[in-house]
Amino acid sequence: MARFLSRIGAFSHRHRLSVIAVWLVVLIGGGVGAATLAGETSGSFSIPGQESTTALQRIGEKFGSNGAAAKVVVHAPAGQQLTAPENAKALGDLVTQLGGLSGVVKASNPLDPAAPAVNAAQDTAYSTVTYSAKAGDVTPEQQKALLDVVDAARSTGLTIEATGEATQAPFHIGGVAEGLGVVVALMILVITYGSLIAAGMNLLTALVGVGIGVLGVTIATGFADLSSTTPILAGMLGLAVGIDYTLFIVTRYRHELRRGSDVGTAVATAVGTAGSAVVTAGLTVVIALTGLVVVGIPFLTQMGVAAAATIVVAVLVAITLVPAVLGYLGRRALPRKQRTAAPVADDAVDTGKRGFLAGWITTVTRQRVLSLLLAVVALGVIAIPFASMRTTLVQRPASDSTQARADQILTDGFGAGFNGPIIVLFDGAGAVDAATKSGPAISALDDVAIVTPPTPNPDGSAALVTVIPKSGPTSEATEQLVADLRALPADPGGPSAAVTGATAVSVDVAKSLDDALPIYLALVVGLALALLILVFRSLLVPLVGVLGFLLTIGASLGATVAVFQWGWLGGLVALDSTGPLISLTPILVIGILFGLAMDYQIFLVSRMHEAHSHGAAPMEAIRTGFRQAAPVVVAAALIMFSVFAGFVPAGDATLKSIAFALAAGILFDAFVVRMVLVPAALALLGDKAWWLPGWLKWLPALDVEGSALTKDTEPAKEKVAADR
Repeated sequence: MARFLSRIGAFSHRHRLSVIAVWLVVLIGGGVGAATLAGETSGSFSIPGQESTTALQRIGEKFGSNGAAAKVVVHAPAGQQLTAPENAKALGDLVTQLGGLSGVVKASNPLDPAAPAVNAAQDTAYSTVTYSAKAGDVTPEQQKALLDVVDAARSTGLTIEATGEATQAPFHIGGVAEGLGVVVALMILVITYGSLIAAGMNLLTALVGVGIGVLGVTIATGFADLSSTTPILAGMLGLAVGIDYTLFIVTRYRHELRRGSDVGTAVATAVGTAGSAVVTAGLTVVIALTGLVVVGIPFLTQMGVAAAATIVVAVLVAITLVPAVLGYLGRRALPRKQRTAAPVADDAVDTGKRGFLAGWITTVTRQRVLSLLLAVVALGVIAIPFASMRTTLVQRPASDSTQARADQILTDGFGAGFNGPIIVLFDGAGAVDAATKSGPAISALDDVAIVTPPTPNPDGSAALVTVIPKSGPTSEATEQLVADLRALPADPGGPSAAVTGATAVSVDVAKSLDDALPIYLALVVGLALALLILVFRSLLVPLVGVLGFLLTIGASLGATVAVFQWGWLGGLVALDSTGPLISLTPILVIGILFGLAMDYQIFLVSRMHEAHSHGAAPMEAIRTGFRQAAPVVVAAALIMFSVFAGFVPAGDATLKSIAFALAAGILFDAFVVRMVLVPAALALLGDKAWWLPGWLKWLPALDVEGSALTKDTEPAKEKVAADR
């Protein structure tokens, strides 16, 4: 692989103008395609075939419109009632305006005697605004029109707010916090390189890669129903790994220049060596993300495949566009003082034998037992909250939003469970009678506040019963109520009964994801073992790496539970309220962190393996490899952390906990697992770390370190390409 990638690097260097032109054409083409072919993303999450999802489809067939809905909540001034003539007129005018909005099928009148929607005190009411579009498909223009009507109606003196799925704004990317993360990444690159030109080139090529990847996902929205989270996840991950992969190759390129190589040789050697690690590392991320297919959840599969495609683009950019740009950058990739300096020996190219990191690895390997214990105990303690993790699909609106204010008014006026109603669909002959008879049994269940009379469809073949819980939609009591409703005995000869609604959908999705989590974790752990055995031709090194990964996952999710579920240090992440994690968080975090953890394992341990294969004693190999690889791993981890952390303060509820878990996981994995636990464990194992049983000797050598390439090439004797 090293030789093949070296030839790709040499080709890209020789034909740099053509390579750059091709990538620019692809970028421009992607922009044109996104502008002309892109469709709307969906903000809803559901799994086909589940009881709640199937019931929603049947409701649409039996009752007509099954579109997205908004609740426009109205509260009377203190001491007044909405039934007062002046307030009733203002409410009626509001309903008329809502009913005339584009895309609206119907806006209910809360004061309609046939279907009242006003509380007992008659000071709080709501109008249900139903759209023809499905949940997640209401356009931003339609949402704005609704909120404009609400805002204008406040001049009547009534308190008016809006909530519901039809008011949920699509996820966005590119805010101040996200931009700050990119700026921090650029600063880290400048410090790492000591050159603004090299740092700018690194960031620019990464942006080209993530731009192409996200534009490709955007084009795909015109042909498939993708979640609105999909392009953001792809962009966040693509930007982080794109910067890191370029960093690895540019760092090795600068290393070769300082050894005395000409530009062409340095480019080819960097792509053949660091590029091999980039391809292997990228492959681990792609495998982990595409592995989400085995979970069998469509929207999760889409996220994984889209993010994996962006990673593929980032790898291709790193091994083709980066060497082409380096051909123009030449020796300017080095700080000014080093451009004309005499060549230096390998041992002095990077950090030498002195410095902070050299002292760090000396201490860790000398105090290996203590270092190992401290790392394991620290991560174990942080992982403790993981045992109490709960997940939900119900999204909590920002505290300063109209949705949050509307939800609070409804809670005060009707009770906490009103924001999470549960719907029971009776479908078949005798549906109305069955629904009527079910009332007492449903009312007798725990946590039930209200059971509405049955609502039949026009031909009486179906009926709906709405159950209002006493507890909020994300509470354990409400989730248990869904299970209790489904456990009620059904009449063998009567109509079928199915429990649905937003709360039931959330319970079903969360259960499916929780059930899939152990299977997926076993899959990625197995893949990690297989890949690392191939890379390092060892059994114990992969075991250490995988055990470290499991500690990273536990600590990452444990810290996320402590912050988002328990509320610890919530102010640091601009947390509005505490509650269960979004259901997507655990499985996505495992998939992404798996790939990134293997990245650091490969980049760090491969240099140790390279030193050992060249004859260094086990302890010296660990220290030499660490001194060479640790600086770039530190920079890469800080960059990855800054990119993910940029999505936390101002991120949407769905994205916030995922970004936090990834940012925390990067810190734990890079600075505790890979820089303390792994070298300490390898120091304890000594020569045994690189042991491979005889029955596995047949395994192919991937040569991630590019040993074959560096062994056969000498900078002073061979030129792969001209530097001009």
